[in-house]
Amino acid sequence: MSNIKTEDEIALFEREIKDFWNKFKSIYGSEQINQTLALRDSCKESIKTLSEKWSKKLKEEDLMIDKIQEYSDEILQQSKRISEDQEHLTEIKSNLNHEEEQRKDLTDSIQELKEELMKKKEIISSKNKATKERLERLCKSKALFEERLGLEIRRIHNEQLQFIFRHIDHKDPEKPYVFTLSINEQGDYEVTSCSPPLDCIAEFQLKVRETNNFSAFVANIRKAFTALSYK
Repeated sequence: MSNIKTEDEIALFEREIKDFWNKFKSIYGSEQINQTLALRDSCKESIKTLSEKWSKKLKEEDLMIDKIQEYSDEILQQSKRISEDQEHLTEIKSNLNHEEEQRKDLTDSIQELKEELMKKKEIISSKNKATKERLERLCKSKALFEERLGLEIRRIHNEQLQFIFRHIDHKDPEKPYVFTLSINEQGDYEVTSCSPPLDCIAEFQLKVRETNNFSAFVANIRKAFTALSYK
């Protein structure tokens, strides 16, 4: 744009010089004209040199402007890429933070499960220990019950004890009266079978859970069997 403007100004200037020359030629003589021509030629040469110089300079400025624009575009692209990289890094950081939170939550959940499992193991171990101790006490009482009550105690499947009474029915002393006892998950005594059946067995079961007096429990069941044999 600046080149076109400069060339137009030069053309205008040359026309003005030409017009001036024609007027000057009609007024002054040949010698003066020759001097003027020489001056004009010198002036034209200076103008030409100046024009070429400025034209070259303007081209260099245009090249510089293009180069600056190119650098500007490149800087803009780099800024855009940097912005995109920053957004990507922010997204990665957010994902990492989210994964870290999930990992922490998972670790906390695993720890809670471990603690809960340990508590359950302790409870089960405690119940197993209590059950084992009760069974041991029952087995130790076996000889006493057999001697005094005509009772036989057998350990059967699923850690149950079977109590067999004899010498109850005076008509048939060898007739067995049987009930089976276990210790449930809550650690309580539970009668799982009774033959012949007794209406009062649930009441006896509840009482032994309250008092933990096992000898009285067995004695009461024997009394109930004895009373049933007379009916």
